[in-house]
Order: sequence, then C-alpha cells, then structure tokens
Amino acid sequence: MDPLSGAGPRRARGRLGAAAPGARAAAAPWARFSAWLECVCVVTFDLELGQALELVYPSDFRLTDKEKSSICYLSFPDSHSGCLGDTQFSFRIRQCGRQKSPWHAEDWHYNSGAPVSLQREPAHYFGYVYFRQVKDSSVKRGYFQKSLVLVSRLPFVRLFQALLSLIAPEYFDKLAPCLEAVCSEIDQWPAPVPGQTLNLPVMGVVLQLLPFALQVHVPSRVDRPEHSPPKQCSHENLLPAPVVLTSVHELDLFRCFQPVLTHVQTLWELMLLGEPLVVLAPSPAMSSEMVLALISCLQPLKFCCDYRPYFTIHDSEFKEFTTRTQAPPNVVLGVTNPFFIKTLQHWPHILRVGEPKMSGDLPKQVKLKKPSRLKTLDTKPGLYTTYSAHLHRDKALLKRLLKGLQKKRPWDTQTALLRRHLLELTQSFIIPLEHYMASLMPLQKSITPWKTPPQIRPFRQDDFLRSLEHAGPQLTCILKGDWLGLYRRFFKSPHFDGWYRQRHKEMAQKLEALHLEAICEANIETWMKDKSEVEVVDLVLKLREKLVQAQGHQLPVKEAALQRAQLHIETVIGSLPKDLQAVLCPP
Repeated sequence: MDPLSGAGPRRARGRLGAAAPGARAAAAPWARFSAWLECVCVVTFDLELGQALELVYPSDFRLTDKEKSSICYLSFPDSHSGCLGDTQFSFRIRQCGRQKSPWHAEDWHYNSGAPVSLQREPAHYFGYVYFRQVKDSSVKRGYFQKSLVLVSRLPFVRLFQALLSLIAPEYFDKLAPCLEAVCSEIDQWPAPVPGQTLNLPVMGVVLQLLPFALQVHVPSRVDRPEHSPPKQCSHENLLPAPVVLTSVHELDLFRCFQPVLTHVQTLWELMLLGEPLVVLAPSPAMSSEMVLALISCLQPLKFCCDYRPYFTIHDSEFKEFTTRTQAPPNVVLGVTNPFFIKTLQHWPHILRVGEPKMSGDLPKQVKLKKPSRLKTLDTKPGLYTTYSAHLHRDKALLKRLLKGLQKKRPWDTQTALLRRHLLELTQSFIIPLEHYMASLMPLQKSITPWKTPPQIRPFRQDDFLRSLEHAGPQLTCILKGDWLGLYRRFFKSPHFDGWYRQRHKEMAQKLEALHLEAICEANIETWMKDKSEVEVVDLVLKLREKLVQAQGHQLPVKEAALQRAQLHIETVIGSLPKDLQAVLCPP
C-alpha cells in the first residue's frame, strides 16, 4: 500500500470507511463527524520515505497530494526541536483547489451566530497534533515516532487538544480499533451551536475507558446566562462529572506571553497593522501557542492576515514566503529551525523566544533589539525590530501582573487580567471607527418604497481623523500616545480593508432590508393604478430577487415582512394579463 495514499483497505459499509468515490457526498454518512472534523490522520516515520501518512479516517475523505505532504511534514517536530515523550502543537495549511464539499454550503448556520474568531475557515485546514517519540528497541532506528492528527476547519485549539489527550495515548496502545470507535462516537455528536452547552461523550461507552464526557460551551455573539444545567441522557448520568472546558479556543495567555510581557503593546500594534512577523521558538508547542496567542490579541476584531502556528522548510509555501524579490507577505510564521534566521533576515520583525526562565518574580523578558544584531547562529532571545510603538506602555498593567506573581495569584486570573486589557485596547481603537461608519448610513426616513435606496456615504479618512478630537479612543482608554499615527498606518493594513468590507456589506444588507420592509408596508394597489405593464413586471422581478436574498439569510428581514412581500407579488401578478401571468408563473 502507498503510505501517502491515505486510502487503506476497503471496508464494509457497516464499519468506518469504504464508499465509492463521490458516495460520501450523496449519502453523507459522516455528516455529524464533518460538523467537527474533516478527517483524522496518523503519520508515522518510515525509514525509506521519511514521514508517511499511514491512515486517514474516514477512509473515503480525499486529500490532495500537496495537502498530504504538508500534513506529513508538519505533524513531526523538526530535528532541531529534540522533542522526546509526548508533545502537542498545531498547524494551519491552505486547502488546495478542491471543490468544496456539500456540507460547506451549510457553514452559515454556524458562522451566523459565532464570533468571527470562531467561525469555520473557508480556505484553510487546522491540524491539531499529538506527537509521541519514545525509545523502542524493536524499531530499527531505536525510537517509536508517530503522530495522531485531527484535521478541522474549526479553530477550537483547546477542545481538540483536550480530545487528543484522551484518545492519542489509547490509540498508541490499541491502534486502529480504538480510532474507529472514537470516530464513530464523534459521528454521534450534535453539531456545534453557538450559545449552547453541548455534551460530547468520547471513549466513555464504547471502550469503557476514560468514561467521561467533554462538556463544551461555545460562546455566541450575545451570551445569555444559563439558568439551569442541561439535562443529560440516562447513560451519561452513570458517568463521572464532566471535564468542563470554559472555552473551546482560549489559551493560557499569561503563560504564552511570559517572556514578552513588557512588549505586549508593541506586539499588539504589530498584529493590528498586519505586519510580517517570525516567531522562532525552541519547539512546535511553543511556536504554535505563541502565534495563536498573538492572533487572539485582536479579538473581537477579525484577524484578516495569514498565519502559520508551525511552519517548516518543507512547506509548499516556503518559496512564496521566503522570496526576496518582493516585500514580505502579511503573515505571522511560527518556526523552530534556526535556518529561518538567515532565510528571513529581510523580514522587518523577528521574535526569538527561548525556554521559559524565571528572573526573580518576573519571567525573564526578551529585549528590543535592532535587526542588525541578528546572528545566523546562536541568536539570543529578543524582539528584533526597528518599529517604534505609537502608544505608551501600560506600566500599571505590568505592576498588577508582577504583584499577582508575588502574591502567587492563580495564572487563570493573571490571564483574565491580560486578556481584558487587550480586549479593552482593541475595543477602544475600534469604537470610534464603528461610530463614524454608522454615521455614513442614510437616515431611515430617506428610504422610500418606490425609489432605489440611497447609497452609503464614502469613508473619508480625513473626516474620521478630525472626528477623533471629540470622539476618539481617549474616551475609553487612559493610554497616551500617537493614536492618529496608529490609525493612519491601520488604514493601509489588511485589517482595515477586512473590517471595512464586512461593515459595508452588513450596512448594505440592512439598507436593502429596510427598503424591502418599506415596500411591504406600502399600498401596492395605489401604486399600480398609473403604472405600465413594464413597470409592474419590473417590480415583480425585483421583489422576487429581494425575497431570494432574504430567504438565503443575506438580508435581516422578519418573517412577517417576507410573507407580505409574497402577497404583494401575488397581487401584482394577478393584475396582469393572462399571457404575462403565464410567463411570470409557469406551470
């Protein structure tokens, strides 16, 4: 069998796998599984081939050759990491030009209620890895090396790491039967629903091992307090208390940022501006956690740039990211191979972090250094950049965090302090933009039923900057600094473009919805009295188009308004001659 084929032997339909190509799309036997995962992969080390894809479940899930290669290389730490024992990390790869699966069309069900940071990826896969390397005299090289990888389009790093910590040790002991059972069990899970608490039993019934469930709370845009615990079915009542994950995605931010606490605001600015940044860490675990922590700094703003929690020289985008013929792309790269110091010397910002070391009460901090201080070999920890932060450092925050360390404050409390600071900083920056954008929306009284709705006024950067004098971030943030300069640079970043496009789209949809509601509330008979057949037919076609948009959840319109619009269409068609009625309503 070709180790990269991922197909494996064909199995009977009653077991995990074995449909003819295309059958999965038609019958969707793995629809519930696919709400959480694309597939589960096992990557092993082959003496002749190197990293090789040993198994893919479900076995009829098709990965392209490029995706297989990327998963193989990114599922093992590179030789510089020297990871012995068990380690977990994550990566992110591009999907490679395959037609989207039918269930991708249903993403809006989930995405419409999920925060932007938790929405399904449309063009990338996440890989969540559990790697084991232990001495084994029965193997030629003397080591057992294998990775279990969960491939998903959901950025649920904490959930999938917790899931791997349950299933990977069992899999390494019991192999395929264990994995089949787990995949079958995941195929019984309810789909992720924002705002609801979900019980996801795994390995508690089938294997009678680790008999507990993962209880997951998926935050919605507007979280409501829960008044009563969810009811559990009878077999769950026999299980021990669930492992409660308060978040499916949030990392221990304080632990991740230990060595860079004094530069958190500088790093926040670099993320806000979408600047190219390389994170060089001792291990894939540290590199992927640091990159994901940096990305999370901007919440609730959507991170619109590319990012790779773990990246190697074997990656299919290696040449694209390392070329010197053009400016570095807007990417955050997590790497462990010191070779990247030489290859990416032209990148403007390189963060080198070492193994965590305590210096008194405060973790030893990396220093700001000029890029010219970079050495190809033995580069010391530091943030190598010429960037000067626009905002002053929040010394009060650092004092509170240091005091927390001295008082042995729990780390989750320290993380909550840090996360709240970054959230308030981002909100203070975004609120003036939101207020100005809202002022560009036409007044509702200017929307009349029988005229094209007015246009959203253009975003004028100079007008916005002038508005900051009386409605700027100083109203909600005590930090001083060059806010104007930061906004000017932000206007040139991918994040401003992404934010503006999304807000403009939402406002345009609201405008169309208000126009449709105005038409629905108008007297259609009065309007038709002096109209030609051409104008009447044109109204029917436009109303139908708006109905299609609204029913496709592209317009925020109430059901009652949709029903009135349908009645309007029927009334208008009924007033037309029989031949036109036949054209507009064919049998």
